[in-house]
Amino acid sequence: MVAIGVSRRFRDILVKAGVLAEDIAISMAARADQEKKSLVTLLLEEKVVDEGALIAAIARASNIPPIDLARVQVEDECLQIINRETALHHGVFPVAKAGDVLTVAVADPFNVVKLDDLRLITQCTLRPVVSTDKSIRDAVEKAFKLAERQVEKMLEGIEGDSISAEAAEDERAESYDISDVNSEDAPVVKVTNAIIAMGLKMGASDIHMEPYEKRFRVRMRVDGVMRECPKQPPKALQNGIISRVKIMSRLDIAERMKPQDGKFQIKYERRQIDFRVSTLPIVHGEKIVMRVLDTGKMNLALDSLGFEPIALQHYRDAINQPYGMILVTGPTGSGKSTTLYSAVQEIATPDINLVTVEDPVEYQMEGINQVPVNPKRGMTFAAALRSILRQDPDVILMGEIRDKETIEIAVKAALTGHLVLSTLHTNDAPSTITRMMDMGLDPFMVASSTTLISAQRLLRKLCEHCKEPVEYPEERLRAIGFLDEDFQSGLNLMKAVGCQRCSGGYRGRFAILETMYMSEALKRMVVENKPVLDLKAKAIEEGMLTLRRTGILNATRGKTTIEEVLRITSGDD
Repeated sequence: MVAIGVSRRFRDILVKAGVLAEDIAISMAARADQEKKSLVTLLLEEKVVDEGALIAAIARASNIPPIDLARVQVEDECLQIINRETALHHGVFPVAKAGDVLTVAVADPFNVVKLDDLRLITQCTLRPVVSTDKSIRDAVEKAFKLAERQVEKMLEGIEGDSISAEAAEDERAESYDISDVNSEDAPVVKVTNAIIAMGLKMGASDIHMEPYEKRFRVRMRVDGVMRECPKQPPKALQNGIISRVKIMSRLDIAERMKPQDGKFQIKYERRQIDFRVSTLPIVHGEKIVMRVLDTGKMNLALDSLGFEPIALQHYRDAINQPYGMILVTGPTGSGKSTTLYSAVQEIATPDINLVTVEDPVEYQMEGINQVPVNPKRGMTFAAALRSILRQDPDVILMGEIRDKETIEIAVKAALTGHLVLSTLHTNDAPSTITRMMDMGLDPFMVASSTTLISAQRLLRKLCEHCKEPVEYPEERLRAIGFLDEDFQSGLNLMKAVGCQRCSGGYRGRFAILETMYMSEALKRMVVENKPVLDLKAKAIEEGMLTLRRTGILNATRGKTTIEEVLRITSGDD
């Protein structure tokens, strides 16, 4: 049920802000209590207050940031979690999804009944942002009309509807040339090559092939956002395309009930590109995801990663230490491996024995000993680490710390004269300390071994050819996290527009990093088992820039949008 007391508290805020006259506010609040509605819902129904002013007051009262939905590009995944009817009935719009956290725009964040219903429907943790009811409805209609148009074009662009779903010829070569997609190959081969080529032209990091009852959908992850392929293959080619990819990846085409992993390499526009392939049995066939590993586009210079000057100096200081542990945290696909590879490339010299253990080896680097994990043959991270420690290493790079055994070996290595670099899955830098303790480490061991923790995310970069200046109310910017110094130094805020070069206003991505250098003061706090919020406050006091703060700085420089910063980062409160 709706919390009755909220109406009275919010009533006073509205009166103080000049949004409602006191007598009207008292009357509406009493009615809201009587009807067991939230005051916001009643005010919206009766239209007795300016909606924009109401939203600003809601943002102040709830400490929930406002959002301009006209500038938001919704991800396809969100439209599958909340359908059109649910969105309109509950007055919400799905903005973005990260892990099991769904960001939703709401006009009434005090309506706990609807939010609880939405949690049950989506099975997600909700992170609300505030917008007007009209903006939400407009965004819902626009997003779902676009999705309907995409479905109408599903079968356009690729011929061959009458072709039977036969497997491609059993070609076992490890490298394929797909540059000529109009050659005299079999139709299945041509369509498969065309899909891969389209993904590369779009700059996709992953290509998804998804079989459904009546269609075969191809989607690309471009700049971190899922997009449907402009040209969808016919359902009749589904099994043939899947078999073709499995043959290229040296997988068993007869095995359709178990997941499989493989890889292949293609030649495209005079460069070699690697693909990691994963199959997954679903209801109507096998889903395939191809991860694109294009080393030709990889920039490993530390200066290019997105470090702010003080963070870059701390990072360089840490990787040039003779021992200690450096951790990079963040969700899958946030660029952690690139950051580690950049560090390795910077410190790799002939007088250092540098060994990596990875699952799998994503990029091969000259002069570095790279060990692939193979659990089926007993080569786990822990087993590989034990062997590496007998190989006289100076620097050890671990692709990921997954369990207590691995982190214990890594910490011991860091404490016995080795520099260890690895990754963990945590939301920010300070919470990594808690995560390490949850894995069974003593606080003293954590403090003694850890040199630096860097959390990172990837933000979409504005297209330089079409971005345009935009202004926002100062009140809204302060609610997001802008500081006095931002206004004093001048804002260069931009919005995404969209043109033929970018298709949506963004082109490429860049990293933002939250780098926590483990000072002596922070180490003492870890040993004393201080709360993570205290660690975060101390790190900020010592110069750490949070992910939200770093995102805001990049928005003020015109590099990305406020909406993108809100989509990817959480507040610092």
